[in-house]
Amino acid sequence: MAEISKMLPGYNCGECGHRQCKDYAEEISKKGDISKCHYLELERFIDTKAEIQQFLSTHIAALDKVEDLPLACQGCGEGITGLKGDRKADFSLGPIPGEPSCREDLYPFARSMDIEPGDVLRYRALGCPVIHFARVMKYIQGIATVHLAGPHQLLSDEFQYKDVGICMVTGFEGSVNKGRIPDVGETVKFLPSHCRMQQVHSGVIVHSEGSKLRIEGIDLKIWR
Repeated sequence: MAEISKMLPGYNCGECGHRQCKDYAEEISKKGDISKCHYLELERFIDTKAEIQQFLSTHIAALDKVEDLPLACQGCGEGITGLKGDRKADFSLGPIPGEPSCREDLYPFARSMDIEPGDVLRYRALGCPVIHFARVMKYIQGIATVHLAGPHQLLSDEFQYKDVGICMVTGFEGSVNKGRIPDVGETVKFLPSHCRMQQVHSGVIVHSEGSKLRIEGIDLKIWR
């Protein structure tokens, strides 16, 4: 609860129904609902909201202490149910050996033409409420291939990013961490190990080489 309280805007406005933010933090720790704080919907608190959502996706509150979720909830591919609790993944998709995360292909609707390898992008994937940061590997014909990274990995005095708005995720590429290795052409449910909300994704296997997979036709409607 204390961790969540520190992340809230701290205005004690009372619009959430509580006298102080620390009281609302206790409700959040039990119910996971941050929709009552209207300040978190403002542009300047987008990153704060994402930080709280990430914390809730990897921790549970037990009285006055916060505990890590079991490994089965942290991308192992076994018994993953995500936040909905009824969506199980066939496998967890981790990075290709030697890389920091899965590769993700993005189509920015804004069609920014000044994206270059090495740039850091700030964006929201269509269908996902969380703001993402990612470093560009390549940018070809409007598609950016990126490695995902959290702001805590990128922030520094020299940190700069390009805000490209909403993007469509057109593909993932990585290696199976745990779970079964699917066949080409198979429609699968998978969990990208870097997903901050621990949500199960769906897609079609278009390439398989050992444990290395490429998944396209990404669908997030299974969240609902």
